[in-house]
Amino acid sequence: MLPGFKLTLGFTVFYLGLIVLIPLAAVFLKTSSLTWNEFWQTVTMPTAIASYRITFGASLLAALVNAVFGLIVAWVLVRYEFFGKKIVDALVDLPFALPTAVAGITLASLYSSKGWLGQWLEPLGIKVANTQIGIFIALTFIGLPFIVRTVQPILEDLDPELEEAASSLGANRWQVFWRVIFPMLTPALLTGFALAFARALGEYGSVIFIAGGIPMKTQITPVVIMQELDMFEYGKATAIAVVMLVASFVLLLTINVLQWWTNRYNTNNLA
Repeated sequence: MLPGFKLTLGFTVFYLGLIVLIPLAAVFLKTSSLTWNEFWQTVTMPTAIASYRITFGASLLAALVNAVFGLIVAWVLVRYEFFGKKIVDALVDLPFALPTAVAGITLASLYSSKGWLGQWLEPLGIKVANTQIGIFIALTFIGLPFIVRTVQPILEDLDPELEEAASSLGANRWQVFWRVIFPMLTPALLTGFALAFARALGEYGSVIFIAGGIPMKTQITPVVIMQELDMFEYGKATAIAVVMLVASFVLLLTINVLQWWTNRYNTNNLA
């Protein structure tokens, strides 16, 4: 047994309870002030349903796109040497350090009708600001580092001998990647996907500036919650928050189960 196990375990449980469990319990407790009919009417009102569709749809799509391109970025950073590599590596972490409001203002300035990019896109019929495309771009921007930083260490620790062995047995480069490398990266890729997806679900600052929060069109669920809070409808705000919380928990639990199954499958294959 580790020295100080009981003390550290007690501190861990206390800290998690104080930071995580008590706030979550408070959300459910506040929601219980509503009757079942009031709760159901709140979480199924048209603006809430539309916001769920926009939030989950854009978050899922952004996380999937980041899973693909984040893997490519991590691969380039690990497997190749090029001029400015350290700068590119540092830029990956920019969304972590950049305040979300600053990110939102920056994206809105770029993609507005008079922005550097928007002024060229709108004549082509591509409008980004105040559309769901803007939401997708904002969520992709803030989610990329989660994929890169979870996959990159696994790539760095991969044993080159496994690839050499596969090549010596006649496998080409694509076969080596899909049958040797990718299965080992899958658990980390799923972890990064889950983190990017969860971050996108709760994103507010970077989205509100570029999306505008138009009801039924570009209004994400955090904006609906904020509107209810502004009207001092705390019960309704927490009711919508509970729906997001439960849905997020179920999705993350599913991803964790897939990650566990993938780890077990890879272990059995290696054995």
